[in-house]
Amino acid sequence: MLSLPPMRLESVPTTQDVIHELAEGGAPAGTAVVARTQTGGRGSRGRQWSAPVGGLWLSVLCRPQGEAAVAVLSLRVGLAVTAALERDRPGIQVRLKWPNDLLLAGRKLGGVLCEARWQGGAPAWVAVGVGINVANRLPLELGAAAIALNELVPEVVPGALESAVLAAVRAAGAAGGGLTEMELAEYASRDWLLGRELRLPLAGIASGLAPDGSLLVRGADGRIEPARSGTVELMDAAPRP
Repeated sequence: MLSLPPMRLESVPTTQDVIHELAEGGAPAGTAVVARTQTGGRGSRGRQWSAPVGGLWLSVLCRPQGEAAVAVLSLRVGLAVTAALERDRPGIQVRLKWPNDLLLAGRKLGGVLCEARWQGGAPAWVAVGVGINVANRLPLELGAAAIALNELVPEVVPGALESAVLAAVRAAGAAGGGLTEMELAEYASRDWLLGRELRLPLAGIASGLAPDGSLLVRGADGRIEPARSGTVELMDAAPRP
Protein backbone atom coordinates (compact mmCIF):
# COMPACT_ATOMS: atom_id res chain seq x y z
CA MET A 1 0.00 0.00 0.00
CA LEU A 2 1.43 3.35 -1.10
CA SER A 3 2.41 5.69 1.72
CA LEU A 4 3.83 8.64 -0.21
CA PRO A 5 2.77 12.15 0.86
CA PRO A 6 -0.60 13.21 -0.55
CA MET A 7 -1.15 15.63 -3.38
CA ARG A 8 -2.04 18.97 -1.80
CA LEU A 9 -4.48 21.41 -3.37
CA GLU A 10 -5.54 24.81 -2.14
CA SER A 11 -9.05 24.63 -3.59
CA VAL A 12 -10.80 22.08 -5.77
CA PRO A 13 -14.43 21.28 -6.61
CA THR A 14 -14.00 17.86 -4.98
CA THR A 15 -11.04 15.63 -4.19
CA GLN A 16 -13.13 12.66 -5.36
CA ASP A 17 -12.97 13.76 -8.98
CA VAL A 18 -9.19 14.21 -8.76
CA ILE A 19 -8.81 10.65 -7.46
CA HIS A 20 -10.93 9.27 -10.31
CA GLU A 21 -8.75 11.09 -12.83
CA LEU A 22 -5.57 9.75 -11.22
CA ALA A 23 -7.00 6.23 -11.11
CA GLU A 24 -7.83 6.35 -14.81
CA GLY A 25 -4.19 7.24 -15.41
CA GLY A 26 -3.02 4.15 -13.54
CA ALA A 27 -2.17 5.64 -10.14
CA PRO A 28 -1.50 3.00 -7.47
CA ALA A 29 -3.64 2.17 -4.47
CA GLY A 30 -2.99 4.54 -1.60
CA THR A 31 -2.69 7.65 -3.78
CA ALA A 32 -4.22 10.50 -1.78
CA VAL A 33 -5.41 14.06 -2.34
CA VAL A 34 -5.93 16.62 0.41
CA ALA A 35 -7.61 19.98 -0.22
CA ARG A 36 -7.70 23.04 2.01
CA THR A 37 -11.21 23.71 0.77
CA GLN A 38 -13.71 22.16 -1.65
CA THR A 39 -16.15 24.28 -3.63
CA GLY A 40 -18.37 21.40 -4.76
CA GLY A 41 -18.00 18.78 -2.06
CA ARG A 42 -20.58 16.03 -2.16
CA GLY A 43 -21.96 13.51 0.28
CA SER A 44 -23.97 10.35 -0.20
CA ARG A 45 -26.81 10.29 -2.74
CA GLY A 46 -25.52 13.48 -4.33
CA ARG A 47 -26.06 15.72 -1.33
CA GLN A 48 -23.98 18.88 -1.12
CA TRP A 49 -21.22 18.86 1.51
CA SER A 50 -19.90 22.13 2.91
CA ALA A 51 -16.09 21.98 2.97
CA PRO A 52 -14.59 25.32 4.00
CA VAL A 53 -11.13 26.10 5.33
CA GLY A 54 -10.51 24.51 8.72
CA GLY A 55 -11.83 21.02 8.00
CA LEU A 56 -10.04 17.88 6.87
CA TRP A 57 -11.06 17.08 3.29
CA LEU A 58 -9.32 14.19 1.58
CA SER A 59 -9.75 11.28 -0.79
CA VAL A 60 -7.76 8.07 -1.17
CA LEU A 61 -7.54 5.69 -4.12
CA CYS A 62 -8.31 2.13 -3.07
CA ARG A 63 -8.25 -0.98 -5.22
CA PRO A 64 -10.02 -3.58 -3.04
CA GLN A 65 -10.05 -7.19 -4.18
CA GLY A 66 -13.57 -8.47 -4.77
CA GLU A 67 -17.13 -7.26 -4.40
CA ALA A 68 -17.38 -8.22 -0.72
CA ALA A 69 -14.63 -5.78 0.23
CA VAL A 70 -16.21 -2.99 -1.84
CA ALA A 71 -19.60 -3.55 -0.21
CA VAL A 72 -18.28 -2.96 3.31
CA LEU A 73 -15.58 -0.40 2.53
CA SER A 74 -17.39 2.69 3.86
CA LEU A 75 -18.09 0.87 7.14
CA ARG A 76 -14.54 -0.44 7.41
CA VAL A 77 -13.14 3.02 6.73
CA GLY A 78 -15.50 4.53 9.30
CA LEU A 79 -14.25 2.11 11.94
CA ALA A 80 -10.63 2.87 11.14
CA VAL A 81 -11.12 6.63 11.09
CA THR A 82 -12.99 6.75 14.41
CA ALA A 83 -10.14 4.89 16.09
CA ALA A 84 -7.63 7.30 14.53
CA LEU A 85 -9.58 10.34 15.74
CA GLU A 86 -9.79 9.05 19.30
CA ARG A 87 -6.12 8.16 19.54
CA ASP A 88 -4.42 10.45 22.07
CA ARG A 89 -7.75 12.22 22.64
CA PRO A 90 -9.25 10.40 25.65
CA GLY A 91 -12.05 12.91 26.12
CA ILE A 92 -13.99 12.00 22.98
CA GLN A 93 -15.99 9.04 21.71
CA VAL A 94 -16.86 8.97 18.03
CA ARG A 95 -19.83 6.84 17.06
CA LEU A 96 -21.01 5.51 13.71
CA LYS A 97 -24.37 5.84 12.03
CA TRP A 98 -25.00 3.39 9.20
CA PRO A 99 -24.06 3.62 6.44
CA ASN A 100 -21.43 6.39 6.46
CA ASP A 101 -21.77 9.05 9.18
CA LEU A 102 -19.35 9.87 12.00
CA LEU A 103 -21.07 11.31 15.07
CA LEU A 104 -19.73 13.13 18.10
CA ALA A 105 -21.99 14.07 21.02
CA GLY A 106 -24.94 12.98 18.90
CA ARG A 107 -24.12 15.38 16.08
CA LYS A 108 -22.54 14.85 12.69
CA LEU A 109 -18.78 15.22 12.80
CA GLY A 110 -18.03 13.86 9.35
CA GLY A 111 -18.71 11.24 6.76
CA VAL A 112 -17.27 8.68 4.38
CA LEU A 113 -18.11 8.56 0.67
CA CYS A 114 -17.11 5.56 -1.45
CA GLU A 115 -17.47 5.81 -5.23
CA ALA A 116 -16.61 2.62 -7.09
CA ARG A 117 -15.74 2.22 -10.74
CA TRP A 118 -16.07 -1.19 -12.37
CA GLN A 119 -14.49 -2.99 -15.30
CA GLY A 120 -16.87 -5.67 -16.41
CA GLY A 121 -18.06 -7.43 -13.29
CA ALA A 122 -15.00 -6.62 -11.18
CA PRO A 123 -14.15 -3.50 -9.17
CA ALA A 124 -11.42 -1.42 -10.80
CA TRP A 125 -11.01 1.14 -8.04
CA VAL A 126 -12.85 3.03 -5.31
CA ALA A 127 -12.41 6.71 -4.52
CA VAL A 128 -12.80 6.95 -0.74
CA GLY A 129 -13.60 10.45 0.45
CA VAL A 130 -13.43 11.48 4.10
CA GLY A 131 -14.69 14.81 5.36
CA ILE A 132 -14.27 15.83 9.00
CA ASN A 133 -15.32 19.07 10.65
CA VAL A 134 -12.23 20.08 12.62
CA ALA A 135 -11.99 23.83 13.14
CA ASN A 136 -14.19 25.05 10.31
CA ARG A 137 -17.24 27.23 10.72
CA LEU A 138 -20.41 25.19 10.32
CA PRO A 139 -23.30 26.35 8.11
CA LEU A 140 -26.00 28.09 10.13
CA GLU A 141 -28.70 26.00 8.49
CA LEU A 142 -27.30 22.87 10.10
CA GLY A 143 -28.12 24.26 13.53
CA ALA A 144 -27.42 21.71 16.26
CA ALA A 145 -27.21 18.81 13.79
CA ALA A 146 -23.46 19.15 13.17
CA ILE A 147 -20.35 19.60 15.29
CA ALA A 148 -16.68 20.45 14.74
CA LEU A 149 -14.01 18.58 16.67
CA ASN A 150 -12.58 21.76 18.18
CA GLU A 151 -15.76 22.20 20.19
CA LEU A 152 -14.55 19.35 22.42
CA VAL A 153 -10.83 19.41 21.57
CA PRO A 154 -9.78 23.07 21.59
CA GLU A 155 -6.85 24.15 19.42
CA VAL A 156 -7.05 21.04 17.20
CA VAL A 157 -6.20 21.69 13.53
CA PRO A 158 -6.62 19.52 10.40
CA GLY A 159 -2.88 18.90 10.14
CA ALA A 160 -2.89 17.16 13.52
CA LEU A 161 -5.29 14.53 12.19
CA GLU A 162 -4.19 14.11 8.60
CA SER A 163 -1.44 11.51 8.95
CA ALA A 164 -3.44 9.17 11.20
CA VAL A 165 -6.61 9.45 9.09
CA LEU A 166 -4.74 8.78 5.85
CA ALA A 167 -3.04 5.73 7.34
CA ALA A 168 -6.40 4.47 8.60
CA VAL A 169 -8.09 4.82 5.20
CA ARG A 170 -5.18 3.19 3.37
CA ALA A 171 -5.18 0.22 5.75
CA ALA A 172 -8.95 -0.22 5.50
CA GLY A 173 -8.76 -0.06 1.71
CA ALA A 174 -6.21 -2.85 1.61
CA ALA A 175 -8.34 -5.29 3.63
CA GLY A 176 -10.31 -7.99 1.85
CA GLY A 177 -13.60 -9.79 2.37
CA GLY A 178 -16.61 -8.89 4.44
CA LEU A 179 -16.61 -7.59 7.99
CA THR A 180 -14.86 -9.85 10.47
CA GLU A 181 -16.22 -10.83 13.87
CA MET A 182 -13.80 -8.37 15.45
CA GLU A 183 -14.96 -5.57 13.17
CA LEU A 184 -18.62 -6.37 13.86
CA ALA A 185 -17.96 -6.28 17.61
CA GLU A 186 -16.11 -2.98 17.31
CA TYR A 187 -18.91 -1.53 15.21
CA ALA A 188 -21.49 -2.64 17.77
CA SER A 189 -19.63 -0.69 20.45
CA ARG A 190 -19.95 2.46 18.30
CA ASP A 191 -23.34 1.81 16.66
CA TRP A 192 -25.47 4.91 17.16
CA LEU A 193 -28.52 3.30 15.56
CA LEU A 194 -28.46 0.13 17.67
CA GLY A 195 -31.79 -0.28 19.49
CA ARG A 196 -33.46 2.69 17.83
CA GLU A 197 -36.80 2.43 16.11
CA LEU A 198 -36.66 3.08 12.39
CA ARG A 199 -39.19 4.14 9.79
CA LEU A 200 -36.69 3.72 6.93
CA PRO A 201 -34.99 1.87 5.24
CA LEU A 202 -37.17 -0.76 6.94
CA ALA A 203 -39.66 -0.37 9.76
CA GLY A 204 -38.44 -1.90 13.01
CA ILE A 205 -35.63 -1.85 15.56
CA ALA A 206 -32.04 -1.43 14.40
CA SER A 207 -30.25 -4.62 15.45
CA GLY A 208 -26.66 -4.35 14.25
CA LEU A 209 -24.87 -5.30 11.05
CA ALA A 210 -24.41 -8.40 8.94
CA PRO A 211 -20.94 -9.37 7.68
CA ASP A 212 -21.88 -8.04 4.22
CA GLY A 213 -22.51 -4.59 5.70
CA SER A 214 -26.30 -4.78 5.65
CA LEU A 215 -28.23 -3.05 8.42
CA LEU A 216 -30.24 -5.63 10.37
CA VAL A 217 -33.75 -4.53 11.37
CA ARG A 218 -36.05 -6.48 13.69
CA GLY A 219 -39.67 -6.11 12.64
CA ALA A 220 -42.79 -6.19 14.80
CA ASP A 221 -43.07 -9.94 14.18
CA GLY A 222 -39.59 -10.52 15.58
CA ARG A 223 -38.05 -11.41 12.23
CA ILE A 224 -34.76 -9.75 11.32
CA GLU A 225 -34.43 -8.44 7.79
CA PRO A 226 -31.35 -6.92 6.12
CA ALA A 227 -31.35 -3.47 4.52
CA ARG A 228 -28.53 -3.15 2.02
CA SER A 229 -29.08 0.49 1.09
CA GLY A 230 -31.39 3.41 1.61
CA THR A 231 -31.94 6.50 3.70
CA VAL A 232 -32.16 6.14 7.48
CA GLU A 233 -35.18 7.76 9.10
CA LEU A 234 -35.93 7.36 12.80
CA MET A 235 -39.44 6.74 14.06
CA ASP A 236 -38.49 8.93 17.02
CA ALA A 237 -35.33 10.12 18.72
CA ALA A 238 -35.45 7.80 21.73
CA PRO A 239 -33.32 4.63 21.81
CA ARG A 240 -35.04 1.33 22.43
CA PRO A 241 -33.58 -1.61 24.34
